[in-house]
Amino acid sequence: MAELRHVELNARQIRILAHPLRARLLAQLRLDGPATATGLAGALGTNTGATSYHLRQLADVGLVEEDRPGRGRERWWRSAHDVSSWRRSAYAGDEDAMAAADWLNSYGVRRLADLVEDWHRAEENEPVEWQEATDFSDYVLHLNAGQLGRLIGELDEVIERHRRETAAAPAPDARQVQLYLYGVPRVGPS
Repeated sequence: MAELRHVELNARQIRILAHPLRARLLAQLRLDGPATATGLAGALGTNTGATSYHLRQLADVGLVEEDRPGRGRERWWRSAHDVSSWRRSAYAGDEDAMAAADWLNSYGVRRLADLVEDWHRAEENEPVEWQEATDFSDYVLHLNAGQLGRLIGELDEVIERHRRETAAAPAPDARQVQLYLYGVPRVGPS
């Protein structure tokens, strides 16, 4: 099993990624694997010229790379990593990078809401075992910053263990499952 490829986005990378089409392109490559600009344009409902341009922008900062030889819009691209992460505080003093981090955070939350809503619309037509396996929980804990960091680290370890085990030999009925983990302190009324 290949080691999980993780990138902490630097200021240049986060500024490039904070664009609706670029974020969608990278997500599509991470979810469905290598593709051409033409294939990605079809999947995302855009044109190949824009897709090609934005793939090159992502490649310039090392977020995507060529997967196999090809020419022009028929070049095959893949994500250069499996996990992207960033901390807004890493960009202190760079207003553009901080604004990009803010945009990506908001984009991620909107994308999560869309995925959950898509599931709820489709759920009644899904097999019962999938309906029962899906879980939405909201826990309230009283932690300090160090405890929250350790908790998220432990959860990351559990998720990585399952990723390694299932990637090596996926079950015949396995499906992609997107798991989002947001551990954030309460800052105002709910």
